[in-house]
Amino acid sequence: MNKLIALCYFVLSLYGCDVGSSTSVYRAQANGSDVLYSKVVTQAGIARFDCVRSASGKCHYRVFSRECASSSSVPGQTPPARCVTKPIESFAIANGDSRVIPGLQTFSVCVSAEDGTGEADCRMLEPVAAR
Repeated sequence: MNKLIALCYFVLSLYGCDVGSSTSVYRAQANGSDVLYSKVVTQAGIARFDCVRSASGKCHYRVFSRECASSSSVPGQTPPARCVTKPIESFAIANGDSRVIPGLQTFSVCVSAEDGTGEADCRMLEPVAAR
């Protein structure tokens, strides 16, 4: 079913219909050279993870979903949203390779050149470009 949806979006794009997409570029440098260079492109719930270059030979990804729940102790007021981030996927991609994951709507990404990146390291690496 996901492949059928992707095919429909592809056909629509051939006719000039834009269903919305975003691209995030993640880069880390040391001593003037890239330690990590990765792109994540999301379009219509399908995410493509591209490992352009990594000093270790692989880009290590952790994908987090964002589920928001709200609670309020005051009746009649809009409760503040409380978001909880949960890891849903971990994988590694070799330099020059990519991986496509359908069905991702609202998510965040942690990418590093080394395996076993702690959560604090994930928060430090933000996309350098997004559109």
